[in-house]
Amino acid sequence: MNMTKYSDLYNLIEQDPKASAFYETLPFYVKQAMGYRADHINSYESLCDYADNLTRGDI
Repeated sequence: MNMTKYSDLYNLIEQDPKASAFYETLPFYVKQAMGYRADHINSYESLCDYADNLTRGDI
């Protein structure tokens, strides 16, 4: 498990190809919500957790 920490979401998706590829698969509303909390998303794991929380209940 990669526990590398980045300064924020934008640095994460710029520097981590796996995070970038995952981010690109997310719906617009999830990306938008993440943008409001970008400074709290600093690892691939936090990206996945945040996306899971935002999409919970989606079909």
